[in-house]
Amino acid sequence: MKYSLTRWIMTLALSAFSVSLLAAEDPEEIFLGSVAMDVPAAMVQRMAPLTQYLSKKTGLRVSFRASPNLGSSVTELGKEFTHIAYLTPVAYIEAHDKYNAKPLVSPITHGKSTFNLIIAVNKDSPIKTPQDLKGKTFAFGDPKALLQRAVVVGSGVKMEELSRYNFLNHYDNIAKAVLNKDFDAGILKDTIYEEFAPKGLRKIYTSAPLSSYLFAVSDRLPPATVKKLQAAFLELKASNPEHKAILRELDQGYDGFEPTEDKDYDAIRKLIAPFQQTSK
Repeated sequence: MKYSLTRWIMTLALSAFSVSLLAAEDPEEIFLGSVAMDVPAAMVQRMAPLTQYLSKKTGLRVSFRASPNLGSSVTELGKEFTHIAYLTPVAYIEAHDKYNAKPLVSPITHGKSTFNLIIAVNKDSPIKTPQDLKGKTFAFGDPKALLQRAVVVGSGVKMEELSRYNFLNHYDNIAKAVLNKDFDAGILKDTIYEEFAPKGLRKIYTSAPLSSYLFAVSDRLPPATVKKLQAAFLELKASNPEHKAILRELDQGYDGFEPTEDKDYDAIRKLIAPFQQTSK
């Protein structure tokens, strides 16, 4: 009986050890997700060079899974439908608070670790300041993009002072709607504004520097895998022509990546706090 009990205990111990080894191994396939910056087909094209690079650099099989909106990109990371995701600051905060997602890297844009949101109008518009937006129409992106609302209100115009506002999902849609005069104004990421400004946009407000978009990972991804992915991202440099092509597919202004921490998003948390209850 004593011998059988000893064998049983040893078997359990060995099984537990084996399970722990399996848990520490890289997953067979890493799925990368993203907030919807464009329609799914376009997102697949934009992310393909990055997933190919990560696969080659890490030795992991990295594939892209498109998300239709900000909310789904958060849920998919939390439920491990994806293991790593490109997120807005607000999407990251939600993923961290709900699912303990971990920040990995954030982009360097034109040499800066921050970005700005721009309120833009058609270049022919008589609107000169945010105060002139009262009684006007306005285009936002995703309904859950609370930072956009915080910036508009911070510029000096309340949401209820707008005659109408709609959510057009993607920044490209916002830029095109303002160019077509379907809306009097809209809010854009700085690099998207730079892309569309020559076509007929004019900015009337620029936000303070904001903590950037980032890549975040599931807290259940093995540490060794996280380390491999982070190292690969940190090697991407726009000074390398091959890397520059990868970065430009993601964003025209990206120069590379740097490590980021959760505390870097505390200022964003404060900005969106007044809007979190009203958005539920």
